[in-house]
Amino acid sequence: VQLQASGGGLVQPGGSLRLACSASGFGLKYYTLGWFRQAPGKEREWVSCISFRDGATKYADSVKGRFTISRDGAENTAYLQLSNLKPEDTAVYYCAGGSVPSWLTDTLLDEEYEFDDWGQGTLVTVSS
Repeated sequence: VQLQASGGGLVQPGGSLRLACSASGFGLKYYTLGWFRQAPGKEREWVSCISFRDGATKYADSVKGRFTISRDGAENTAYLQLSNLKPEDTAVYYCAGGSVPSWLTDTLLDEEYEFDDWGQGTLVTVSS
């Protein structure tokens, strides 16, 4: 599966931005897309994920209530709406994907090793 991320940019604190991750390839029915971010000088951290199978979502505590992940199954695209942005949200955001076996009921992924496919990063800068 190939992933293409887009939508980064410069935004003022309190502002909003929407990131998109388009997936192409086979096996997307049992696919979960996630977002990671890496701030300057820090390790990459998981942000959120969404299952293409059942639409389940999960968020890191640091973004819960401010970020919203959604999917467009017809377009094989996942979106991450970033709202009420803070300077500490500044980072390169990466989309990643992984397949979840059909016999597993938990379709959410939140560890790097669970993701097989990675897109390029898109930079989000929150600054006044």
